[in-house]
Amino acid sequence: MKGISSNLSYVHGAGGPPLAGLTIGEVLDAAAERWPDSEALIVRDQGVRWNWSELREHARALAGGLLALGLEPGDRIGMLAPNRAEWLLAQFGSAYAGLVLVNINPAYRTLELEYALKKVGCKALIIETTFKTSDYLAMLGELGPEIADQTAGKLELQRLPTLETIIQLGDAEVPGMFGFGDVLARAGDDLDERLRAVARAIDFDAPINIQFTSGTTGSPTAATLSHHNMVNNALLSASVMRFTADDKLCIPVPMYHCFGMVLGTLLCATTGAAIVFPAAGFDARTTLEAIEEERCTAMHGVPTMFIGALDDPEFSRFDLSGLRTGIMAGAPCPIELMKRVIDDMHMTEVTIGYGMTETGPLSTQTLPNDPIEMRVGSVGRALPNTEIKIVDEADRIVARGEPGELCVRGYNVMLGYWEDTERTAEDLDQTHWMHTGDIADMDEDGYIRIVGRSKDMLIRGGENIYPREIEDFLYTHPRIEQVEVVGVPDPRLGEEIAACIRLGEGETLTEQEIRDFCKGQLAHFKIPRYVRFVDEYPMTVTGKVQKFVLRDQLKEELRLAS
Repeated sequence: MKGISSNLSYVHGAGGPPLAGLTIGEVLDAAAERWPDSEALIVRDQGVRWNWSELREHARALAGGLLALGLEPGDRIGMLAPNRAEWLLAQFGSAYAGLVLVNINPAYRTLELEYALKKVGCKALIIETTFKTSDYLAMLGELGPEIADQTAGKLELQRLPTLETIIQLGDAEVPGMFGFGDVLARAGDDLDERLRAVARAIDFDAPINIQFTSGTTGSPTAATLSHHNMVNNALLSASVMRFTADDKLCIPVPMYHCFGMVLGTLLCATTGAAIVFPAAGFDARTTLEAIEEERCTAMHGVPTMFIGALDDPEFSRFDLSGLRTGIMAGAPCPIELMKRVIDDMHMTEVTIGYGMTETGPLSTQTLPNDPIEMRVGSVGRALPNTEIKIVDEADRIVARGEPGELCVRGYNVMLGYWEDTERTAEDLDQTHWMHTGDIADMDEDGYIRIVGRSKDMLIRGGENIYPREIEDFLYTHPRIEQVEVVGVPDPRLGEEIAACIRLGEGETLTEQEIRDFCKGQLAHFKIPRYVRFVDEYPMTVTGKVQKFVLRDQLKEELRLAS
């Protein structure tokens, strides 16, 4: 029934299952009881194949081992590793023990690792030894040269004053650190009794996870999520996607991000679907091999991952006919890419999602049967039990079709930024609306379209310009594969528009051809002053373009003063 405010950009997502009052540990308990012998976790490069009962057993053993080391409910434990079985054990084991898991980006370097550990006061850290070009033990050696001379579990480090325990994932013994297997062996005979005592004291609204924002616009913040945030976001997204215990989800996205650990592993745990890690980090070929050989029915990824898979020289030899669905999120999806994913990867029910770390993560999602135009032209409608409004600069709800800032309220909104009331108050208002900073509009049917980001907005000669609008238009050029638009300093107009374009393989274009393509289609003040053709962009590990880095690179290249 339409009310008097039906013309306003406000909606409350309806339908879906009721919210679940469960902790993450209780979700795994339920999965192990309902599907004890069904495949739960497949980690191909480690040779791991566990059913739900085995996964639960290993996770509980880790929880017992962590408690035996002296960790107590509420303590923060960092996790720095690529996708591997131990990540999942850390996710569920920390939940059983009542610890707050702190996700640390494997791409972090020494100072960033120090910042993360100190920001939230980590008492313990689980860490990979090396990955790709990163030597994590060397980084720890720089931060704590005294580690090797101290007793494991009783560290006293000058630069990391709260860190007492380090658990390394390598096979060799490392002075001052525990091995992961050693911790599992410490669970003890009274494991069940201890975990029952912890479970009785845990409330599903308690903090369980801290994630640092990915840094596309500046320094990271420590978003704090509860069991309730994460469990229900996974549950409701799974319902939209029609996920069941018959599904197998290929997860090439990193576990340190919500995309991997909420919409990936936790989504599977709520439905009994199998989790497939094709490799420790994203690789197109191993992803394709995993989908074919494991007969995966779904794949999650950012657009660049799908592009990588589709552009693999041997793509045509893989049988991907088992695929049905998945989520593409994290960046805009060009319509040609969506068509290829549907036609060539058989993902006829692939969905588009919108969200952010602070909303655990999804707020909107397209439906599997939405027409392709809506799956690329919008980010769908509000998830069940989620409120969305679009407001102007005075915080007034705008009319349908008008742009404004997208705000989200509901079960999925974070508890706040860890011990940072000032920063929390900037984004989370007194009525618990999360101000996303994204500019969007809402149509009559409640579909939401992201126009741009308020921090990305540039002002050229007094005109407010949202880069997303220009990007969307340039994506219609058949030779353009990816485009990122940023503002760069200009002494006369304040800012000018720069378009960084990656062309399709074998394609050519000139700067003038780009400008000619825009003429008559975009307002003159929206036509890029600068056009640069690039082979790659500065990226976060999750595949998001770091526009602030791109902007700085262009300023230096063009020799522009701030």
